[in-house]
Amino acid sequence: MMEMLNEMAIFAQVVESGSFSAAARQLGVNTSAVSRHVTRLEAHMGGRLLQRTTRSFALTELGQEVLIGSMRILQAARETHALAGSYSQHPSGVIRLTAPVVFGEVWLAPLLPGFLDANPDVSVRLTLMDDTIDLIDEGVDLAIRISSALAPGLAARPLGKMRYQLVATPYYLQQSGYPAEPHELTTHRCIYLGYGNFGDHWTMQRDKQQCKVQISARLTINNSAAILAAILAGGGIGLIPDFTARAAIAAKQLEAVLPDWEFCAPYTGNIFAVYTPGKHLALKIRALIDYLLLQTQT
Repeated sequence: MMEMLNEMAIFAQVVESGSFSAAARQLGVNTSAVSRHVTRLEAHMGGRLLQRTTRSFALTELGQEVLIGSMRILQAARETHALAGSYSQHPSGVIRLTAPVVFGEVWLAPLLPGFLDANPDVSVRLTLMDDTIDLIDEGVDLAIRISSALAPGLAARPLGKMRYQLVATPYYLQQSGYPAEPHELTTHRCIYLGYGNFGDHWTMQRDKQQCKVQISARLTINNSAAILAAILAGGGIGLIPDFTARAAIAAKQLEAVLPDWEFCAPYTGNIFAVYTPGKHLALKIRALIDYLLLQTQT
């Protein structure tokens, strides 16, 4: 039984890593040893777990079922290792980190070299995705999420607030005019996110005053970085997250529009560092959270 648990953990590592050779590097063994463990697990299970080719593999139906339990075993092993790490004198080990795509590109990724410089025994494996995943099933140590509320059963540290803002190029505003009130946006070309709960009904507030406006747009895009590119090309007034707009505003490529007005849900949210709850949080994870929290305050 103990041997089978080891084989399941190795099988999960293979799937997570994407190849036998990558898993071998992570585990510090040779590729043939990893392959033998997976073959023995297939014998225990009575069927093939992977359909293999010379360059890749695909999970069989049985493999998909076995992977669920295997990922939990791998995560349990990591948590046990993290327990030891939480008592060490300095952060060390690999952090498997996920974040939303644009937030990761614009805000998170530029901060990581500084964190690694300060923590030479830590490595980060960052995966950018907009999907919400199960941290245990996917073997993720820490996820950065932007949401108004988090699902139950997770531990989280708030890193700050994310707000959307309206921006446009100085040239567009000179040619088309500066809106003074939200209702004047209906006469402008506007670009915004066009998926999920996002849409053309905007609720904005200033102090205790609230205003609702419906926008008519010829262009919506499901990615705020792409909206930024369209705005910079003179596409009109765009609604994007503040972290996406910050650099272009600082460079005077964009100007804030109606800066005294704030957007209500769904165009608002909080930034959380999310992890699986446990009695002990690995020192490497705590160090990264503290580092990111410090960056949001500067």
